[in-house]
Amino acid sequence: MPVLLAFVVVFGAAAAYQQASGGIGLVNLDAIMEQTPGYQDALNNFQQEFSPVEGELQGMAAARDSMIQDFERQAALLSPTARGEKEMEIRQLQQQLTTRAEELQVRMGERERELLAPLEERVQVVIDGIRAERNLSVVFDLTRTQGIVAADQTVDLTALVIQRLQGSE
Repeated sequence: MPVLLAFVVVFGAAAAYQQASGGIGLVNLDAIMEQTPGYQDALNNFQQEFSPVEGELQGMAAARDSMIQDFERQAALLSPTARGEKEMEIRQLQQQLTTRAEELQVRMGERERELLAPLEERVQVVIDGIRAERNLSVVFDLTRTQGIVAADQTVDLTALVIQRLQGSE
């Protein structure tokens, strides 16, 4: 319910704002990106680069699962010391898997940003151009929660609010 209320408030405010200003625009950035020249190539390149990595993680997970199954079958026959050593070995393998997965997530995120940043910049230039041509003050993205992808800088009240806050001290 809070999301619906926020949506109603934002679009109610946007409608009132549209009457007082240059207007609003709406875009679906996901659909735009999918249709942007070069996007499919970037996506294919990304998948090609990281397919082997997925195999590596799956191999590590399979080794861990196999080790756990072996341990479960043998646990009753192991001495407390041997059981503790096997449990430690499983925990270490799990920690290695977790660490490697986290490293790869970071690397994958960085690479994705590298590949998509030029495309996103090009899309932003086009959106800004259309916003200016149509005298729109704000452009909302329908696919993201933040929503605003381009705004007329003359309607940004940030500096005025800061100025007034500092002036009232």
